[in-house]
Amino acid sequence: MNHRFFVPDGIETGATIQLPDEERHHARVVRVREGEEVEVFDAKGNNFVGVFREGRVEIKEATGNRETATPITLAMSIIQLDKFELVLQKATELGVASITPLITDRMELRIERVRGKEERWQKIVLEAVKQSGRSKIPAIKQPTPFDDVIARPGSKIVFDADAPVETVKNEEQTTLFIGPEGGFTEREIALAKRNGAILQSLGPRRLRAETAAIAAVCFVTFAR
Repeated sequence: MNHRFFVPDGIETGATIQLPDEERHHARVVRVREGEEVEVFDAKGNNFVGVFREGRVEIKEATGNRETATPITLAMSIIQLDKFELVLQKATELGVASITPLITDRMELRIERVRGKEERWQKIVLEAVKQSGRSKIPAIKQPTPFDDVIARPGSKIVFDADAPVETVKNEEQTTLFIGPEGGFTEREIALAKRNGAILQSLGPRRLRAETAAIAAVCFVTFAR
């Protein structure tokens, strides 16, 4: 795959665009050659191929995007930060449309430790978008209590180790809920049921939270 660069807006076929400073630095780091074919994408999900020349890209043509047909939101309990950041990276690679950090009853760390991480998380997601060839950058929402997110309308799947194993078809925009290492509490499960959520297991083995998040996105994305 060609090297890929993010340009916030203003991309048109036939235009020559200046890469932002950070992207020009990235081009130097990865040693993009003069005249090399590269890809650029914008914040609207558009993807283009062009030719790199002195920090600019001559846009040749638009290309198809690599997004999933049905948007998925991952609502993930905040776990240890290195593991949570792994989930951000892998969920982005797998195609989620947005990620909501969940404040849950059994959350593993204090919410104060999350504050100020927004810029770092956005960078992790952007790098995963570049690496995976996606056209859209997933939105990272503000940390939100489980009770508020589960009460929102729409299709919801709560993954719980004690729930039945079923096949869930991804036919509409869906929010996937993943709890912390200790799982969701009985109170949260009862609240999920009252709000019309489907309870789903990922099999007979108990997975770590970060593994469950990655497996759940794959499970729903590729279910037919």
